[in-house]
Amino acid sequence: MKINFKIWRQNNSKMKGHFKVYPLENITADMSLLEALDLLNEELVEKGETAVAFDHDCREGICGQCGIFINGRAHGPHDNQTTCQVHMRSFEDQSTIVLEPFRANAFPIVKDLVVNRSSFDRIIQKGGFISANTGGAPEANSIPIGKERADYAMDMAACIGCGACVATCKNASAALFTSAKINHLNALPQGNEEALSRTYNLVEQMQEEGFGHCSFTGACEVECPEHIPLTSIAKMNFDYMKAVAFKK
Repeated sequence: MKINFKIWRQNNSKMKGHFKVYPLENITADMSLLEALDLLNEELVEKGETAVAFDHDCREGICGQCGIFINGRAHGPHDNQTTCQVHMRSFEDQSTIVLEPFRANAFPIVKDLVVNRSSFDRIIQKGGFISANTGGAPEANSIPIGKERADYAMDMAACIGCGACVATCKNASAALFTSAKINHLNALPQGNEEALSRTYNLVEQMQEEGFGHCSFTGACEVECPEHIPLTSIAKMNFDYMKAVAFKK
């Protein structure tokens, strides 16, 4: 395969960026998009040019580190998939693939395709944990939890914090991410004691970080690699109203 990468190059968040086109040959259909970028960077380094910066780690769709806007979609052409799971067979030979960073005011550009997602960390720091001292590992059946509730908590815990929900949302809302973190812990007996304060504090921090409001278009649900449903946001909003009413 021969393709053209049209890539956003930007040194940092304070400097202007621009697109630059890089033709690339010797691409195989089974090569991942990130492996194609590796090949491009090898060529750039051999020419004495600056390599393209992009985030990656496990490359198995688990860690949530990778995140590129590919041809106008967060994580590329397929629904519910991470960037590292995109293969070159998804694109036509001789095509041009446009790569941009995840764009949001709360995700400032670090360099090229790398953005700073520490705003997610600050949301978690406001209560995305259980502060009760549970001691050592308890016996598995000491706190009975119904299967339906346990399955729901596990589904919410699957969120990998990749930021695709923010990148694809026209309002750059982090409601899907924040709701998953809240609903995961609030569903469990160990986390229920702090449910109201957790919900209030995480939502307030989300707003303070500059994320936009959710307008329920559902774009985040389509792009989420872990299939976090839109109903998660509805539950968070309901619990937030309770938190506002009863917390103060």
